[in-house]
Amino acid sequence: MPGPAPKHPSVRARTNKTSTRSTLHTVHDVKAPPLPTRLWNEQTCAWWADVWASPMAPEYDESDRHGLFALAVLIDDFWTTADPKLRKDLAAEIRQQRQCFGLTPIDRRRLQWEIERVDEAQDRGERRRAAAPKKALAADPRGVLHAV
Repeated sequence: MPGPAPKHPSVRARTNKTSTRSTLHTVHDVKAPPLPTRLWNEQTCAWWADVWASPMAPEYDESDRHGLFALAVLIDDFWTTADPKLRKDLAAEIRQQRQCFGLTPIDRRRLQWEIERVDEAQDRGERRRAAAPKKALAADPRGVLHAV
C-alpha cells in the first residue's frame, strides 16, 4: 500500500543548507599578511601566497590568521624535516588543520563553498562593462584572436 504523497519542496522544513554556503569569486582584493619573522622554506612561502591569492581568502577573518600561521609552521616543518616518522605525523596534522580553511575540494564541498564558474564570471564582467559609462577607446586588439 503506497504511503502519503511527498511534500512540495517549498514546504519542507529541512533544506540542508549550511550557514557557510557561499559562492567564491576568483578575483578579490585580499592581500596576504606577512608571515611571522622566521627563516621560511621556499615551498612554504609559495603555499602562503597561493592561500591568500585563492578564492577562499575573502572568507577568512582576522581570527583565522592565527590558525593559518600555525598551519604555515606545520607545513614549513614538513618541508624541512628529514625524519620520515615526523614527516608522516606532520602530514596527518596538516590534513586535519587545512580542513578548517576549505583548502581542498572536499573541504569546500563540506563547507558548501562553490568557486564561481568561468561562464558566471564572464557574464558578470559583461554586465559590469555594459553598465559602465562608454568611453572613446581604441579597438581591443584581442578582438582578432580566436580559438583554432
